[in-house]
Amino acid sequence: MPTLNKIRTALSRGGHPVSDSPALRRLRTALTLFFALDGFLFAGWVVRIPAIKEQTGASAGGLGLALLGVSAGAVATMVATGRLCRRFGSHPVTVAAAVLMSLGIALPPLTHSAPALGLVLLVFGAAYGGINVAMNSAAVDLVAALRRPVMPSFHAAFSVGGMLGAGLGGLLAGQLSVTRHLLLLTATGLVVAAAPGRTLLSHPAPRPPERPARTAAAPGNHPQEASGGGRAKGRERRLVAVFGLIALCTAYGEGALADWGALHLEQDLSARPGVAAVGYSVFALAMTVGRLTGTALLERLGQTRVLVLGGATAALGMLAGSLAPTVWGALAGFAVTGLGLANIFPVAIGRAGELAGPGGVAAASTFGYGGMLLGPPAIGFVADWCSLPVALTTVAGLAATASLIAYGTRRAVARHG
Repeated sequence: MPTLNKIRTALSRGGHPVSDSPALRRLRTALTLFFALDGFLFAGWVVRIPAIKEQTGASAGGLGLALLGVSAGAVATMVATGRLCRRFGSHPVTVAAAVLMSLGIALPPLTHSAPALGLVLLVFGAAYGGINVAMNSAAVDLVAALRRPVMPSFHAAFSVGGMLGAGLGGLLAGQLSVTRHLLLLTATGLVVAAAPGRTLLSHPAPRPPERPARTAAAPGNHPQEASGGGRAKGRERRLVAVFGLIALCTAYGEGALADWGALHLEQDLSARPGVAAVGYSVFALAMTVGRLTGTALLERLGQTRVLVLGGATAALGMLAGSLAPTVWGALAGFAVTGLGLANIFPVAIGRAGELAGPGGVAAASTFGYGGMLLGPPAIGFVADWCSLPVALTTVAGLAATASLIAYGTRRAVARHG
């Protein structure tokens, strides 16, 4: 069974291994900080969504439409970010997107209607989409250069940042207005991005090795395989789409919990604002624990079992989190969901990178983050039609779908690996 350990070795220009290079260690630290900052800012925004909803007077459906601004801005930017990274490099694009995200988070409190909120969220969404594609592209290059399966650690940093951002939001929810809170996040984001930003800008991304051809023109080879690998490339594209779909199904749940988890606890289970804000922090903590143990889990179980068992665990956890009659039952369900989803997205992105290089990463990332950002407005529409708890059960349905896809394609993945 192929694992993330199969990521190919990157060599220095002189042909020597560079996995112990101090420059690579500095790049890893800097990139980890950007993943953490991304999670911190995003969580700081989502825990104040109930306050923004009250300020704008939006209904659940109206809020869902406004949140579609994040989705639209992010998806549109993701399509263009790959080109920007190829032209300017993934490091400068990461820094620029972090600055824009820090500035954009201060805009929602300036609005007083759902349409205005949707417009300013286009800016925030554009920055969020850009930084996530750029960071993951940079991470894939760095993983190859380090020759270690450390992709889950970057996503663990995102979860740590989300946990800290949600925890701080819970503490400040009753102390600061939403305007002052988000302005504080703007200042924090600009300051935190400065030091690692200098590191990224002063060091180009390590260049991964050229991918060797899978087959050569030799006696016994199939003509189509020896003359360009058309069939192999077609299989690669299909498998990248499979991993992108798995990422979409599971990232949908992360986005739904981020935007609607606190509102579910406060509105449906009568939790206090501070307790409701802790809901996402519990989810983020569980994801962090799962991702910190991700490498060992992959080495022990293999990719397919991690994907199948993770999806099934998340489905069961989210059924409990959405339908539990008590706050503590819902929080326990959120925690189980976080453990189940923890490593599915990093595995999907990493495997897509193994199969098709940066193009595979960009495609799977776009699928995945598209699911994360399109999920919240979909939850809003379903909540208007029936109820928020029922709408949240769609997270369980898609997690189970990801598990079934991973199990159903296990032989194709094994053959190609």
